[in-house]
Amino acid sequence: MASQNHAGLARRTLLGASAGVLAAPAVQAQPAPIKVGLVAVLTGPAAALGTHMRDGWMLGMRHLDNKLGGRPVETIVIDDELRPDVAVTKVRAAIERDKVDFIAGVVFSNILGALVRPVTESGTFLISTNAGPSTLAGRGCNPYFFTTSYNNDQVHSVMGQVAKDSNYRRVFVMTPNYQAGRDAVAGFKSRYDGTVVDEVYVPLTQLDFSAELARIASLRPDAIFTFMPGGLGVNLVKQYRQAGLANIPFLSTFTVDEATLPAQGEAALGFYAAASWAPNMDNPANQAFVRDFEGMFNYVPASYAAQTYDAARLLDSAVKKVGGNLTDKNALRTAIAAADFQSVRGPFRFGVNQYPVQDFWQLQVARRPDGKFQTETVRKVLTSSIDPWVGDCRMPVRI
Repeated sequence: MASQNHAGLARRTLLGASAGVLAAPAVQAQPAPIKVGLVAVLTGPAAALGTHMRDGWMLGMRHLDNKLGGRPVETIVIDDELRPDVAVTKVRAAIERDKVDFIAGVVFSNILGALVRPVTESGTFLISTNAGPSTLAGRGCNPYFFTTSYNNDQVHSVMGQVAKDSNYRRVFVMTPNYQAGRDAVAGFKSRYDGTVVDEVYVPLTQLDFSAELARIASLRPDAIFTFMPGGLGVNLVKQYRQAGLANIPFLSTFTVDEATLPAQGEAALGFYAAASWAPNMDNPANQAFVRDFEGMFNYVPASYAAQTYDAARLLDSAVKKVGGNLTDKNALRTAIAAADFQSVRGPFRFGVNQYPVQDFWQLQVARRPDGKFQTETVRKVLTSSIDPWVGDCRMPVRI
């Protein structure tokens, strides 16, 4: 009898324990965070450009509740220091140690050129939000590489068209001596049919332009065309105005923009730029972006910020399409290529080389009623522009 009682008690205890386990509330497994390595130059004279890029991403994350396709996001900010070797070392660590799912950002084409192979060969998608070299638009196109910016040639070709339309027959050309600088000249010449009176390439670190300005003064061209990003542009614009050359039209790309205007100030007033976006574009997505960016960071966003904000929304749309599952690379690539989001620049889609097809504008520096400087649209120069290298791209259908 005693043994039967003990057996019954044991059975009741076991059942009770089982019932307790069954009755406990189920713990819902949380999805692992998506990890994004955001590469931006945050050291030295070009740091303002990287700061715009970083802040554009951060606003995108805020608007998306720090999620992509419903999954939480961990952003790892990587300062490339504008040094290709440093960028490669840091990005390799992000891929191998931190197991990032995406690499995004990159201001300069020489940094992108160093990163593209180690990133894509690891099977990681690389989303450039500024650098768009011709080398990756044509024969070097890559199924793991997208850009939310442009092909470098396109922006500069806008100024070639502007110079042609304005009947500037003699133009002085000056850019930094690296891939993007050479792309700038090629892009300008692709639409300009006048005479380039001189073609000057300067070191990427140059800050004193007195010799080049003396050359411009002696040649007296109808206009100059220049691409001088970051600190180069700040110094060139100030020295150009101080040299008394402002009567020679200043046509530029990435030289007078919202990243450099706070330092250039009145020296840049009236100077021309070209881009696929400007802060005054009148569409709901852009109005919300500019309003909230200024409210969050207290400065006017540049294209570096706008294109990176778009990248956040692009990836959100892609992760939604694949239901948060990033393991099927072909499905994810198709979802990114669909570009199913509202861009701050209006119409936007990808070409077969995974570079955008978009409109481009002539812009001019203006002072706003609140005293801040920004670029504003003058006229649309190119509509649904397809970059000139896409015909050389033989993109594989599957990865």
